Amino acid sequence: MQAVKKPSLLESSLKDAAGGALVTLALAAVMIGMKVDVASGRGAELFIEYRWFAVAMAVVVVFAGRLVMNLFFWRTDNSVAAAVSGLMPKSKAGSGLGAALKPLLLIVAIALPFALMFWLGARGSRQYIDLAILVTTYVMLGWGLNIVVGLAGLLDLGYVAFYAVGAYSYALLAQYFGFSFWICLPLAGILAAFWGIILGFPVLRLRGDYLAIVTLAFGEIIRVVLLNWYEFTGGPDGISGIPRPTFFGLEFTRGEGGFADFFGLDYSSIHRIIFLYYLILIMALMTNFVTMRLRRMPIGRAWEALREDEIACRSLGINTTNTKLTAFALGAMFGGFAGSFFATRQGFISPESFTFIESAVILAIVVLGGLGSQIGVVIASIFMIGGFEFFREFEEYRMLVFGLLMVVIMVWKPRGLVSTRAPSVSLSKGAKGISADLVQEGHG
Repeated sequence: MQAVKKPSLLESSLKDAAGGALVTLALAAVMIGMKVDVASGRGAELFIEYRWFAVAMAVVVVFAGRLVMNLFFWRTDNSVAAAVSGLMPKSKAGSGLGAALKPLLLIVAIALPFALMFWLGARGSRQYIDLAILVTTYVMLGWGLNIVVGLAGLLDLGYVAFYAVGAYSYALLAQYFGFSFWICLPLAGILAAFWGIILGFPVLRLRGDYLAIVTLAFGEIIRVVLLNWYEFTGGPDGISGIPRPTFFGLEFTRGEGGFADFFGLDYSSIHRIIFLYYLILIMALMTNFVTMRLRRMPIGRAWEALREDEIACRSLGINTTNTKLTAFALGAMFGGFAGSFFATRQGFISPESFTFIESAVILAIVVLGGLGSQIGVVIASIFMIGGFEFFREFEEYRMLVFGLLMVVIMVWKPRGLVSTRAPSVSLSKGAKGISADLVQEGHG
């Protein structure tokens, strides 16, 4: 009996690379190769622009990439693969890196506006301070969602709903009752927490994919209600003229009685931008402080017990109903705080700002940063939000690059960029972090 000849490494690698190239060709031909545009000067006529060179480049890159990975990494053990794997950060190194980054990032965050003003001036630094505000907002949202997903293990795909509740709460309270930002801020958090409890009750018995689908539906319900309740929310027109926050009653306006006049400064619009930056920074730091304190309290340990094994959690006498509701309520509360800040920063909100893609981005920040890792959320927000803003001119390729980065991270670091966890309770103060491989991801 003749033995079946086993294909060589080169042959199998070429077949795999060719298969990947064919799939890329099928997808890129529609997604990249044909672009619908509007012809100027011809009555706004639509036409299709063909970009087959870009398709060919995508196919070549995928073919070459898969061939190299098969020859040197995936299908063989050689010195090149061993050398590259040795360069990968280990879990212990990640723990030390996270501890060193915390004070460094805090110092950079505090000094950032003044450093930018010194180097670029008031006009040149404005766009970068605006970007820092956006990144810090997503850091706060990521820390809020981290309570639900990272600590309690409840997969929430509709977190943007609480973001929207906070934003519309502030806008409507300011519009109908004339409340200031400082009064609306706690009210927005309370209302968002209330809606978190409302979401929590129907999903108490749901787990895994079923929980994710219900939370996704909840997010869409909130968006559709905001879109169609025109008399109350303004519908697709949104709400404009949202009042700005004041600094202890001092408005950032030109003339007498303003912030600049009170402190004897020359008026500049950058003052309000810097104030908003420090406002969201303080709100984000308070979110982190409360989360870390709660994590070391009995409720925080109950969240982690729920994430590890719900049945064992019940057997220990923990009330899983209250545990889930507190996770949803607290996570929603911080989302409401961030939403109220978003409304006052923009001065205008509409349902289009609270689509499912926002929930997906926030969840991706939490997952890529590392479930349960606070510093991981910061790093992921900087790269995902700040990094993509610098490539806004390539907007049509942003989601393509976003998906590619997610695949790379999930293959390289499946437990997130920061894959170590500091124990909530330890016998000594200098306890080292534990690997995320020993921590359950939760099934909701």
